[in-house]
Amino acid sequence: MAKIYVIYHSTYGHTKLQAEAVARGAGLVEGVSTVLLTATEAIDRIDELDGADAIIFGTATYMGNISAELKRFMEVSVKKWFAQAWKDKIAGGFTNSSSFSGDKLNTLQGIVTFAMQHGMIWVGNAMFPAANDMDSMNSINGPGPETHNRVGSFIGPMAASFQVNPPEAPSKGDIETAELYGKRVAEITLRFLRSK
Repeated sequence: MAKIYVIYHSTYGHTKLQAEAVARGAGLVEGVSTVLLTATEAIDRIDELDGADAIIFGTATYMGNISAELKRFMEVSVKKWFAQAWKDKIAGGFTNSSSFSGDKLNTLQGIVTFAMQHGMIWVGNAMFPAANDMDSMNSINGPGPETHNRVGSFIGPMAASFQVNPPEAPSKGDIETAELYGKRVAEITLRFLRSK
């Protein structure tokens, strides 16, 4: 049984919904169990992560960057870095902000760099922009709220919540994108474990 941890920080609840969708998607894959932890919970249980087969990190994008709470978790993980405890674990990440951009790419790149510091193996989205409605890319309005990967990210899911409170935001398409991503990470993790 593969064990996948989803570690996230969410102040207003948008990223929590995204994290739950990632965990739900991973859990749909036979042979996978998931554990959902806030960044604070993950600090308290950091030694438990040594037994993970994959860790997926999520945070809202604040001022174009990783939230302080997830960054705190990252800094606490330095003792794991010294021991190379997470080397060759599968990694992934996701983020949410209050606009289509919000400089979310910078946040995901920061999470990628963190995973690379630990020697982890990153799994991207592998999903075209507007994957379930490619014709919407031919419109000035672009992809709508039910569209998968409407922001067009390949590193990992990016959600846009604007100033809409959860559970109305993130949109249906953004939540489904997160769920499909969790499923992809789970499938890749199983494939990797079987090849060892």
